[in-house]
Amino acid sequence: VQLQASGGGLVQTGGSLTLSCAASGSIHSIYRMGWYRQAPGKQRELVAIITSGGGTNYADSVKGRFTISRDAYKNTVYLQMNSLKPEDTAVYYCNADRDVLGLYRYWGQGTLVTVSS
Repeated sequence: VQLQASGGGLVQTGGSLTLSCAASGSIHSIYRMGWYRQAPGKQRELVAIITSGGGTNYADSVKGRFTISRDAYKNTVYLQMNSLKPEDTAVYYCNADRDVLGLYRYWGQGTLVTVSS
């Protein structure tokens, strides 16, 4: 599975951005896709995930502001980010899991999101 992330950039506080992650390769084996982020000096953390069945889960810090969705025909997952805050500044990584435990995990390259105050 190969993942290509895009859509990062610089935005002001309160602004919006949409990240995209296109999957290719053995996409039939994907159970779940999601977005993680890593801010400078911090550990990578879960932002949002979506399963092949459409179930979603979000970090508390982004609930109500971020929405994860997918386009099955384009094999692409999106992260719509609204009401962005400076603390959302991080490198965002797309990932795909082949199993529920995440034992078989793939990562895309990161895309930087910077929210200016």
